[in-house]
Amino acid sequence: MSLDQFIDQPPGQPEEGIGLALSGGGYRAMVFHVGALIRLNEVALLRKIKRISSVSGGSITAGALGTSWKDLKFTDDVATNLDIFVERVRTMAGSTIDAGAIIGGILFPGSISDRVAKAYDKNLFHGAKLADLPDDSQPGNPCFVINATNIQTAALWRFSRNYMGDYRVGLVEKPDVSLAAAVAASSAFPPILSPSELDIEQPVVNTPGADLHREPFTKTAILSDGGVYDNLGLETISKRYQTLLVSDAGQKIAPEEDPHRDWARHSLRILDTVDNQVRSLRKRHLIDSYIRKDHSGTYWGIRTSFTDYGLKDDPLHCSTRNPIPLAEVPTRLESMPESLQNRLMNWGYAVCDAALRSHLDPALQAKLGVKIDPPKQFPFDGGY
Repeated sequence: MSLDQFIDQPPGQPEEGIGLALSGGGYRAMVFHVGALIRLNEVALLRKIKRISSVSGGSITAGALGTSWKDLKFTDDVATNLDIFVERVRTMAGSTIDAGAIIGGILFPGSISDRVAKAYDKNLFHGAKLADLPDDSQPGNPCFVINATNIQTAALWRFSRNYMGDYRVGLVEKPDVSLAAAVAASSAFPPILSPSELDIEQPVVNTPGADLHREPFTKTAILSDGGVYDNLGLETISKRYQTLLVSDAGQKIAPEEDPHRDWARHSLRILDTVDNQVRSLRKRHLIDSYIRKDHSGTYWGIRTSFTDYGLKDDPLHCSTRNPIPLAEVPTRLESMPESLQNRLMNWGYAVCDAALRSHLDPALQAKLGVKIDPPKQFPFDGGY
């Protein structure tokens, strides 16, 4: 078995198809991405996506969509009941899990990450496993790839219905792993929620290039937030598919005149600085690939100004709205008021729409089998 068969690219150019990346950013990202997915569904693109790659907060959204997929009813490639997915995310957004997990992990046996996984399972996944994600061998079903970082190998560890593993250790076929554990690993933000320790109880298949296919690497994976390695979720789609759609809800690091000097807060500042640089480099590489025509598609970010897209049509009056307060919502797994959820979803919807209408030209729309007209209203009350 070849790792390329499952993860990266076949020989030659990327294949025709759409890959969607959902970035990290805690509940802020989880909710923002919902708005983007609503717009992708409205324009009949959601069902055409071949792979959804996610990290951290984006993996919560992806997991919710993946477990809802079997219940979605499509008419002309548009899900008419996407609200069942939206409500599942709202339930998750109404629960604070990071503070309780941290306190419990300090005072009682068990890791913080284990407690986060239990909270995900209780509020969202209800015992679902990776095997409950859609079967992408069936038409109209995307492949969901949930990304974590393997701290032992310094490589991206991928979870999906058909496999888990990384290129240095090898692959576990059809992993018997809970979806909550996969998402908890993907969102194990250091240093507080990391690491997430995964016992590997199934055989690990040796694959070409797997130079660490031996114990202890094949028995236990020590994992951290997927954003440590790839904070946009690009890695598993950029080499595989021609059309890349990227939803970015990450924060931009703010300047500090007098940074903290104690080890704990100084370490957090360093982590934020590294994250900011990795995100900037990945975004720059993505935009360059669009400019070079290596890929088609578009990127939208939570900090993006609507006016940057240069659209003449502004039916939602976005040019007069400021998204920065939404971009500065803290990166937490903390209960979020419904009004804030609405604003984040509305902005995710609006900026995704602006990106699609400005960068998917009529020829590409025709190739993808869609026609993208301006939206008539926000999906939820309150604008953003």
